[in-house]
Amino acid sequence: MGAAIASRLIDAGHRVTVWNRSASRTGGLVDKGARAAVSAAEAVADAEVVITMLADARAVETVLFGEHNAVANLPQGSCVVQMATIGPAAMMDLARRLPAGIDVVDAPVAGSVAAARSGELRLLVGASENTVERLHPILSGLGTVHRCGGVGTGSAAKLVVNAALIMAMAALADALAVAEAVGVDRDVALSLLATGPLGGAVRRATALGADFSIALAGKDIQLTLDLVSDRSVPVARAAATAVDAAPDQSADLAALVMKEGT
Repeated sequence: MGAAIASRLIDAGHRVTVWNRSASRTGGLVDKGARAAVSAAEAVADAEVVITMLADARAVETVLFGEHNAVANLPQGSCVVQMATIGPAAMMDLARRLPAGIDVVDAPVAGSVAAARSGELRLLVGASENTVERLHPILSGLGTVHRCGGVGTGSAAKLVVNAALIMAMAALADALAVAEAVGVDRDVALSLLATGPLGGAVRRATALGADFSIALAGKDIQLTLDLVSDRSVPVARAAATAVDAAPDQSADLAALVMKEGT
């Protein structure tokens, strides 16, 4: 996702410096015109806007404050746009720890890698009005900006979106299991379900260019469950169990539903 977002920014004419913990992953972006930095600190040294798209809160911590300590090199007046799904508490902690004079935008995204490349993401944005207006030309180039409130609200909204997606995919898997048990052809079942309340799940299960690993889905649904531990959410808990039981955790979330070869 990070590479797709960087590619979109390059296509829009922005000067882009890229850094990845796996340096080999930046090669295609360099071919498109990006500059590759040898460290996170170098990547942010002269940046006006720094976008982070990492796996989880621990990775964000390591890159910004820990081993790579990119924060120490942030120029005054720059802005950190945090796009990973890390939850509202981690996002607000990040904002508190940034030096004075550094703005922050809480902007996790909803959508596939293909949507990132085409500028059709949904950005769930939590930030001050002034900061959102300042960055609107960049953010709107990536997709539709949904203003959720202050810092932390974008991350909270992203948990709602991802929980709904994961629960819907688990429900679709069960519906297809019922279809198989009662003798309804799988393609017929998918066609029927596509026009009903699980239509969105059917479209996601059959989409091309999606890349949201089961492992990351498991991380997100568990983060959600940790925050709603005092609520009765049996469907979310069942979905978490289904995700955890998936044999190939590196596969796209659609593997919960789609059989091999489909």
